[in-house]
Amino acid sequence: MEVTEIRVKLAANPDNKLRAFCTVTFDACFVVRDLKIIDGGRGPFVAMPSRKLSDLCPHCRGKNHLRALYCNECGTRLSPDRAERDEQGRAKLHADIAHPIHSDYREYLQGLVLEAYEREREQAARPGYRPVEDEFDDPEDPEPQQDDTEAPAPAAPPPQSQKPDSRFGEGILP
Repeated sequence: MEVTEIRVKLAANPDNKLRAFCTVTFDACFVVRDLKIIDGGRGPFVAMPSRKLSDLCPHCRGKNHLRALYCNECGTRLSPDRAERDEQGRAKLHADIAHPIHSDYREYLQGLVLEAYEREREQAARPGYRPVEDEFDDPEDPEPQQDDTEAPAPAAPPPQSQKPDSRFGEGILP
């Protein structure tokens, strides 16, 4: 898969370990949002988009995040040691939503994302810098960026094939 675009949005608080959010486009047709650039102990790294893991209350079967101390449904006190542990004994509280399967591709992608992050940091240091806008930016943001240029018309959707694409197996596409 070819990375065709990387958008980096720097975090507002430079004192936080979270340095930026990132959106990556693959083959000009598939987007993965919410990659995070985090300042770790050995330098910045890219964290893949993830979700909080949850389990069920033993009393009412209500769904609760693994850090919850009490059930959201019935209020029963939950065991604080419900989470699985990794090899280092740390609780596994999140699961990746999208991630590279092979470590070589993870390293390649991380290198591209960190290069884009460094370029964005350099641009941010220049006068007149305007951060990248994303259609999913928070509308409650106190300082929304206005673009003086007219937005381009949306591209027409690709034509729908009547025959399934054999690269993805039979019967997957309509």
